[in-house]
Amino acid sequence: MILATSELLKLVKEKNLVENLSERELKNPEGCGFDLRAGEVYELSGSGYLGVEERKTPQEKLIAKYDPGKIVKVNLKPGKYYMVKTIEKINQPENIQVIVRPRTTLIRSGIYLGVAFGSPGYKGQFNFGIMNIGGLKFILEMGARIAHAGFFEVKGQTLVPYRGQWQGGRVSARRREKQI
Repeated sequence: MILATSELLKLVKEKNLVENLSERELKNPEGCGFDLRAGEVYELSGSGYLGVEERKTPQEKLIAKYDPGKIVKVNLKPGKYYMVKTIEKINQPENIQVIVRPRTTLIRSGIYLGVAFGSPGYKGQFNFGIMNIGGLKFILEMGARIAHAGFFEVKGQTLVPYRGQWQGGRVSARRREKQI
């Protein structure tokens, strides 16, 4: 069952479900869930590898970061793939699953946002892939709402909560590492 914003706001206050929510989400959230904002954008370089037991991701370089009170913008060049990290940090208990979808302004502007779900037990910021596939000029302002997170109650017991190496919201694996 999807959790309504009245329940989510209670969990934010009592269990710190989401940290760094905007005033808009704290005082006037829309629909069921919370909008997540662009906090950092990274360019990628090098190469990646995904094996059965090991992996390596391309290296990242921070190119834009949200700075409260300042306007920081980044030009998402057509055909170029970036990573974007949210301002918000999620602290998922073992009975909540988060599913994230891109905001439609991105879709309407030809911007692909590669989103994922947050497994029960995950704690950290979310990282998404973002790419200008529309071919038109597109500027992203840090702090803009880019995704909507829906929170779902998990029925039954989560046998193994999230224990992966992405816990905490790191962007990349700088060297080859064994997968958990």
